[in-house]
Amino acid sequence: MKLCCAQFSPRWGDVASNLRRAGDMMRRAAERGADLICFPEQFATGWSPAPVFAPEDLQGKIVSTLRSFAKEHKIAVLGSFIEDFSPKPRNTAFLANERGEILGLYAKMHPFAPGGEDRFIHPGGRRLLIDIHGVSLGVAICYDLRFPSLFQGYAEEGANAALVPAAWPCRRRRHWQIFVQARAIENQMYVAGINCTGRTPIDDYCGGSMIVDPCGKVAAEAGESEELLIGEIDPDVVRRAREAFPAFGERGGEDR
Repeated sequence: MKLCCAQFSPRWGDVASNLRRAGDMMRRAAERGADLICFPEQFATGWSPAPVFAPEDLQGKIVSTLRSFAKEHKIAVLGSFIEDFSPKPRNTAFLANERGEILGLYAKMHPFAPGGEDRFIHPGGRRLLIDIHGVSLGVAICYDLRFPSLFQGYAEEGANAALVPAAWPCRRRRHWQIFVQARAIENQMYVAGINCTGRTPIDDYCGGSMIVDPCGKVAAEAGESEELLIGEIDPDVVRRAREAFPAFGERGGEDR
């Protein structure tokens, strides 16, 4: 499967403009043969720990527009938005196929407590594992990267890759690089981190989106500007990595 990480610079609160630009990125990614395009965390508004902009449901502008673009350009899409939910909104990613059909939702399990997101956002309670073009994909969001058990659960369920849309700031860029590689190495699967770039009232973002293979090698990495980063996700590479170095299957009961 050919994966496109859309490193995106959100224009704060300008949903219409951000979605137009996202549509153009989807068109260009499809022209380059990508099967799936992934956008960063809350790309259509800009990330904030508290919902500055009105939450939406699945019929809202963000989800419906991306679904329409997916159908138009015949490319699957992973998008992110603040979901209207009770008792508090959720930080949610959704995955739609190339026909614009929603395949599943993932709500961020670990709201960013150091920034106060946990006071405003309801945590998700379940993983999301989706098959696209014969590739099994798990989803996590930003701060989730710091919690290895989520990724271990995906690996145990048969995931070939984990997709991680994020709004990870410049000042912790080194952590970003280490965590994306670590989650790939310890679970012997691909991990794709899709980050923002640019500046919002909340923070500065330096991109560095990356696709890391099951051996921890950085297969593709973006710079600091907007960019379409494209790489391959191959389940056979995952299988061969685990057969050649079967550490994942040797973990004891204390790790489960």
